[in-house]
Amino acid sequence: MASGTVPTSFSSLKTWDSSLGFAKNVDFVRVSDLKSMKAARKRVSIIRNSNPGQDIVELQPASPGSPLLVPRQKYCESLHKTVRRKTSTVMVGNVALGSEHPIRIQTMTTTDTKDVAGTVEQVMRIADKGADIVRITVQGKKEADACFEIKNTLVQKNYNIPLVADIHFAPTVALRVAECFDKIRVNPGNFADRRAQFEKLEYTEDDYQKELEHIEKVFTPLVEKCKKYGRAMRIGTNHGSLSDRIMSYYGDSPRGMVESAFEFARICRKLDYHNFVFSMKASNPVIMVQAYRLLVAEMYVQGWDYPLHLGVTEAGEGEDGRMKSAIGIGTLLQDGLGDTIRVSLTEPPEEEIDPCRRLANLGMRASELQKGVEPFEEKNRRYFDFQRRTGQLPVQKEGEEVDYRGVLHRDGSVLMSVSLDQLKTPELLYKSLAAKLIVGMPFKDLATVDSILLRELPPLDDAEARLALKRLVDISMGVITPLSEQLTKPLPNALVLVNLKELSTGAYKLLPQAKGGSDNIFSQSTSNSHDLISIRNLSGTRLVVSVRGDESFEELDILKGVDATMLLHDLPYTEDKVSRVHAARRLFEYLSDNSLNFPVIHHIQFPNGIHRDDLVIGAGSDAGALLVDGLGDGLLLEALDKDFEFIRNTSFNLLQGCRMRNTKTEYVSCPSCGRTLFDLQEISAEIREKTSHLPGVSIAIMGCIVNGPGEMADADFGYVGGTPGKIDLYVGKTVVKRGIEMEHATNALIDLIKEHGRWVDPPVEE
Repeated sequence: MASGTVPTSFSSLKTWDSSLGFAKNVDFVRVSDLKSMKAARKRVSIIRNSNPGQDIVELQPASPGSPLLVPRQKYCESLHKTVRRKTSTVMVGNVALGSEHPIRIQTMTTTDTKDVAGTVEQVMRIADKGADIVRITVQGKKEADACFEIKNTLVQKNYNIPLVADIHFAPTVALRVAECFDKIRVNPGNFADRRAQFEKLEYTEDDYQKELEHIEKVFTPLVEKCKKYGRAMRIGTNHGSLSDRIMSYYGDSPRGMVESAFEFARICRKLDYHNFVFSMKASNPVIMVQAYRLLVAEMYVQGWDYPLHLGVTEAGEGEDGRMKSAIGIGTLLQDGLGDTIRVSLTEPPEEEIDPCRRLANLGMRASELQKGVEPFEEKNRRYFDFQRRTGQLPVQKEGEEVDYRGVLHRDGSVLMSVSLDQLKTPELLYKSLAAKLIVGMPFKDLATVDSILLRELPPLDDAEARLALKRLVDISMGVITPLSEQLTKPLPNALVLVNLKELSTGAYKLLPQAKGGSDNIFSQSTSNSHDLISIRNLSGTRLVVSVRGDESFEELDILKGVDATMLLHDLPYTEDKVSRVHAARRLFEYLSDNSLNFPVIHHIQFPNGIHRDDLVIGAGSDAGALLVDGLGDGLLLEALDKDFEFIRNTSFNLLQGCRMRNTKTEYVSCPSCGRTLFDLQEISAEIREKTSHLPGVSIAIMGCIVNGPGEMADADFGYVGGTPGKIDLYVGKTVVKRGIEMEHATNALIDLIKEHGRWVDPPVEE
């Protein structure tokens, strides 16, 4: 007879473990005769409590070896396919949000809200681009008064797009604007609490309860007004602007983000107001994904079905911003989460609409097709906290003539596909791989490609091309080539690409297995016996195995007997029914269950003619959705008609966006709004031009104090608008210099970086 304890309401358990998603109090139910299942987990029936939830809870140890069993929370409708989460419908003006409707796209104006004509013109441009909803910052009474003119002018011009008021620190302003706008966005971190001072506060239960009563007193009038006028609301938590109270009690964590929002949601529910949505935004896509999952898991427990607004805040500009948004938003869309989205870019707001639409289309298509794989039991992936599965990096084997340890990188690898034409100009090839050149010879640098895929080997008598490849091999760059090529035109020390069929038929055994020895392929002339001599003389061959991930486990069992240097997860891009993300999760589950520690590279072959934004968004959504869960060791992106440098940069951007390999300066850059105190796009470009060569350094560029020290999250240095024409500089969340004239501020930022020993001079172009 086994026995254990299970909480009837684990949304209220007091704990400091933010990964479990528990809160403050707990009532336990004794459960006897627990039925054992795989991985020491149990499935038990529990007594239903006052919070409607599920009758069945799956249990797992609280930590490895722990006798305490805790619920394994559900965070999406299905773990093996994309099924859109069922939600209620929330009406924002004449636009319906929820699972029964298309994923809505929205953006935010950047004009001064008091400039009625300018704001109206921008809203019209946004609407003409196809946005469903527009948000406008409303920071004071004058802006609130202007909102009435903005709304009336738009209606007169036959623009009925719903308008959302963005509110911080201003409950009275929210009450005013609720009379004319369709939706109010409130930030739980600063609507009723003071601006965070990042102080550690001590609370008794009574003190905490009094704070909650204060929030209810301040927030209730807005809820009642929204009910009266039929307005919608977004309870929008930002990772960087949690209150001191929340951070003191829950930490600066996804758990704190969820609890901050739930405090406000409970008040709404108490007042029988349900026309609201949630958001959990962060500039770090990994944190953002964890927060949304924890939010949904808690809603499943509570029996809530409110829609979700998705977004990565301060994503930045260009491909960096699109990539961060694709990683965060795309990951959640693949799990059927999300009902409206915004791609926050440091660009004109109308430029956000196209990538936003592309992401929404991706999510809608995946859920309509219910892309996935055959059901499988998932026991090893961590949903709510990041824990990377690190594949076994190559180790040197006795007798090997070259160093294979550099073919993969410990922080995440970038592989690139190279053509025979590129081998005709070796120095250009080396540069395109981001290798350093010294007297024409390549050397690996911080952001050099780790390995290359060569689908066709040069002829045996092409000495120049083979010498170029030898020089790459000599710097520990892997050269991967298909089995058929290696058998007919063998290349010394190449890694040989095989599929499961070639493994099962034994075709790979035609490759030599002997260790040591030497060969003279680079200087030999062709002859009838050349191929045979070459194969006999080649050193022992390393294998790279390509898998789809949806094969039967019996087919995958052949991997148990193979010493592979890496696996390439390669599912055709044109697959309509099989989901790359779910197939990969299934593959990783198989590998974990069988203690197979092969490094896994996400290999995506994009079709010719694909739009650059679709490529970035596709890579971020498909590979990023796995890397944010710690599943994967690198990337191989192919698009034959796209610029080689673009593909390489996209690959490194994806790794950095998933908080893996850091190869350039990280920027946290807000998208600008009516509060912004300077030309954010111009200043952001200026700062990037002068500081982009500082890998490992993170710089926040914030237009105003609302998106100030808290929103900078974990940035090393901050450039924040203080007053018009003046800039404040931060180190971490601490202001160190105030009121710097804007024309001197960028240089002052550089001086600050130098003072803290983080500056290096930019490399000199050769």
